[in-house]
Amino acid sequence: MIGRVLLAAILAGLAAGLVMSVIQHVRLTPLILHAEVFEEKSAEGGHDHATPPAQPEAAVPAEGTATAETHEHDEDAWAPADGLERTFYTTMFSMLAGAGYALALAGVALLAGLNITRQNAVLWGLSGFLAVSLAPAVGLPPELPGMPAADVTMRQIWWAATVLFTGAGLYLLATRQNAVGIAIAIVLFIAPHLYGAPEAPTSDSHVPAGLAAEFAANSLAANLVMWVLIGVFLSITLAKVEGEAKA
Repeated sequence: MIGRVLLAAILAGLAAGLVMSVIQHVRLTPLILHAEVFEEKSAEGGHDHATPPAQPEAAVPAEGTATAETHEHDEDAWAPADGLERTFYTTMFSMLAGAGYALALAGVALLAGLNITRQNAVLWGLSGFLAVSLAPAVGLPPELPGMPAADVTMRQIWWAATVLFTGAGLYLLATRQNAVGIAIAIVLFIAPHLYGAPEAPTSDSHVPAGLAAEFAANSLAANLVMWVLIGVFLSITLAKVEGEAKA
């Protein structure tokens, strides 16, 4: 039974990730390529910096893009070629990320003893979006190449802590609907932001503010669609698994 649930989660996540890759190709990749133009101009202006490939994971704040101001890159580092190769790797990453998120959401449901049904599928997807994408983005918005960024390790630690705190708060709201539970949930929601996200060593950026804002908005919108689809697809695949178990 557990194996079937895992397979159902993987299939749901792969399907949602495939849709995400299409959105990313249409809405996000052009913005990344545009930002790389500014980064290349910055490199030509005297920075010892090789242009990195577009990062599919830029939609996830914890996986921010390294910048000329904060990191040095290996000039011989491998990068996918623009065009079909780049699209292929972006699609594969999006599908694997979707599968991973779906497995995590299904695992949370199993551990919490809560069912993902067609009636609450969208709420499950929204909860995943709030915990994994929106809450961390308050302190670490999605980044384009060429934007200043804090230390990668510190960003990942803060991102993971924010996801855990927000997820725990959402669990309390779903299972402890009383004054104490709500109060603790609120504390969990705001604690990471009171502590504060890691700050970049410089605020200088060669990427126009409008382009950065457009990328952040589109990244969050794409993640919202992906998470809602994960919830919906999970409800469908898990219902099929449950039906087969009863047969």
